[in-house]
Amino acid sequence: MRRRRPPCFQPRRADAVTGRSPITGVVRRTGTIVILLLATFGLVPRPAAATPAAQTLNVDLYHPGVFAMQATWSWCTAASVEIMRNIVLGQADHSAADQQRFFDYMHAHDRYQIPAREGVDPQGFAAGLSHFVDARYAIVASTTYYTAVRSAVVRLRRTGLPVALLVDAGRHAWVLTGFTATADPALTSTFRVIGVRVVGPLYGRQTLHGYDPPPDSRLSVDAFRQFLLPYHFKFGPTPWDGRYVTLQPIPRRIG
Repeated sequence: MRRRRPPCFQPRRADAVTGRSPITGVVRRTGTIVILLLATFGLVPRPAAATPAAQTLNVDLYHPGVFAMQATWSWCTAASVEIMRNIVLGQADHSAADQQRFFDYMHAHDRYQIPAREGVDPQGFAAGLSHFVDARYAIVASTTYYTAVRSAVVRLRRTGLPVALLVDAGRHAWVLTGFTATADPALTSTFRVIGVRVVGPLYGRQTLHGYDPPPDSRLSVDAFRQFLLPYHFKFGPTPWDGRYVTLQPIPRRIG
């Protein structure tokens, strides 16, 4: 049985001169800024819930009631926003109406004009997270898998906020809710990530080939690597191609 791939991020090729797609007439929006952050650290932490064990630190932001299943095949990003709002604001919102509201806002802020059935692109996703969850969210496009994982857990630990993940090479969205590490990433750069905890909004609608596991599932770093893949779009280049794309809360500098 072939796995159905949710079309969460589907920009089309844009013509180099006109910006219009030769396939579907997609137009690249102008006047927008795409943030590419390649793991910058040295920022001030905010406390996050953690339970240390022997030789390890365990952090998990997930709690019962925060999970929301995506209402349509295209709304993985909207459901991820809903889940992240639930975690950050202490809510238990599962409504399709709010997912529609989040989706419409993100689709209007996409880098590319694309059909609604194709979901939203990373820029639109970042706009939605900044508007509905926390203004510090930005696109982080990492050159290696381990850099992406390390930067994600550092930002989660330092801000106490979840991280959005573009999995399946950018075709789907998950939420990073926690991790296990050999030391506290908020206090030292000398740490190794052992595992991560993730939430996928497709759970309940589909569970096939790992998409999606039960909420707050723990994956080893090696297992997670088969899901967090370099961003790729077969119709043409984007600013995020070949990078591991996450949407992280960037701590503000003091002073």
